[in-house]
Amino acid sequence: MNMLNKQEAIVEVTMQNAQQVLIEASMERPVLVYFWADWCEPCKVLMPLLEKLAEEFGGRFLLAKANADELGAIAGQLGVRSLPTLILMDKGQPVDGLVGAQSEQAVRDLLNKYLPAQWLEDFQRAQALLASGDSAQCQEAQLLLRSALDAGGDYRVSTLLAETLVDSGRLDEAEALLNTVALQDRQSDWQQASAKLTLKREAGKAPEVVALEAAYAEQPENIELAQQLAVALAENDHREEALMLLMALLRKDLNAGDGAVKKTFQDILAALGKGDPLAVRYQRQLYTLLY
Repeated sequence: MNMLNKQEAIVEVTMQNAQQVLIEASMERPVLVYFWADWCEPCKVLMPLLEKLAEEFGGRFLLAKANADELGAIAGQLGVRSLPTLILMDKGQPVDGLVGAQSEQAVRDLLNKYLPAQWLEDFQRAQALLASGDSAQCQEAQLLLRSALDAGGDYRVSTLLAETLVDSGRLDEAEALLNTVALQDRQSDWQQASAKLTLKREAGKAPEVVALEAAYAEQPENIELAQQLAVALAENDHREEALMLLMALLRKDLNAGDGAVKKTFQDILAALGKGDPLAVRYQRQLYTLLY
């Protein structure tokens, strides 16, 4: 028998898959078992509501639809005496339930008692992505952490996001985030992120960048030199400085360097990734110039 897809949201219970759905699947996530029958009028109202919630929650729980007329033995084992009946299975055991016609809010309240917060799931997914070490996945992890923080994530989210920002060279942003963590929550992971930030600041800028900054200071009208400096800044994790430099040039001349400055600016935005707050902020500034 094939194992259930972990992202699957709805399944029909049969005698053949009952063990897999009610016991095995509930070891990984809550399973909401819905006992119904064709002759049950309230069941016809509750069914679409449950299906809607299952799709909305995106697989965070599994809706297992069980026809009580066909699965009488299972219904009896779980103590079903009337329809509709909802039974929540968790870790192989029935832990809660509802009997009779239910409002959407009542079902939501039942689910929320047993489902982990969405921000916690985003945090755990981000941890897994960061463990891979892949740069594209690290960028996706950063977006998940921002989402988790916006959704009420705790100090663990702030600390891990700050560490990813240090790795991305966004030191001021990382420091501001670390400062929001309360003293009692500054655990070993916070100390690690803070130490990494300090080391990154002490490392300073690469000699190549320092040399280009000195040259540009002597030739502030040299567009080609400014562009070289911006590229070097971006490649050495000083992306905001690079964007500030290029934006200053674009404010003077939108077609600076025959369009090369704008292209470099857009390339840096693309490297930051869609949805990145820094990219969003500077994209808006560019739109303001364009339109």
